[in-house]
Amino acid sequence: MTGVALLEGERLDDLQLCGMKILQKEKGFRFGMDAVLLADFVRAHRGDTVADFGTGTGVLPLLLYGRGKGQRFIALELQADMADMAGRTVRLNHLEETVQVLSAPVEDAPSLLGRASVDTVVCNPPYGSPGSTLRNPDETRALSRHQGEEGLTPWYRAASAILKDHGRFAMVYPAPRMLEAMRQLEDAGLTPKRLRLVYPRVSKSPNLALIEAVKGGKPLLQPEPPLIVFDGEGAWTPELRRIYGLDQAAVTG
Repeated sequence: MTGVALLEGERLDDLQLCGMKILQKEKGFRFGMDAVLLADFVRAHRGDTVADFGTGTGVLPLLLYGRGKGQRFIALELQADMADMAGRTVRLNHLEETVQVLSAPVEDAPSLLGRASVDTVVCNPPYGSPGSTLRNPDETRALSRHQGEEGLTPWYRAASAILKDHGRFAMVYPAPRMLEAMRQLEDAGLTPKRLRLVYPRVSKSPNLALIEAVKGGKPLLQPEPPLIVFDGEGAWTPELRRIYGLDQAAVTG
């Protein structure tokens, strides 16, 4: 693997995008469809500096880079082993000059990156709210799926601090909790501007919400057409196939 070590319990997956590959845990957290949907939803210019909060495997910087959404990426990850694995993925794909992985809590972003230094922040956060569900006994999975005692409020504040004026914050979140997220974003100075709901099927309620907020934006929300995952025959819809590049990519998770 061109000098990049594959450690015990890891596997190497083909990202099916620009020839890139990604290291993932065989039994731990692996990226899923929500990351792919978020990468498609994000609006970032080719020359942007992009920060990824809670990068996990490091998949979002790779997906955004492959789509021409951003020029420089800084990925923050609290878990040292995950940050190390994401860093090895960066080296494996020869992206050291493009993607930087920092083993640090998201709350440290303002001191590490500098205030008003970033054009776009992306976030596929832990969904489990404090005390709402039993924590997974596997610590890696627990940290990747459960929020801290203050929820995501510190993340939103950190994003607001590092974003330039009118910079964008994009996230994916459970649809039933999207109002909670929007209120907290507004409190942090990030105004929700775009919303796209994800439906497993046309007959089902939405399970995910893709949200874009703008620092210092005016309070005007633009709902986008719904995203349906499966059609009546149980196959991916044309829109989902477009997002995955005409079935050239596979879901890992």
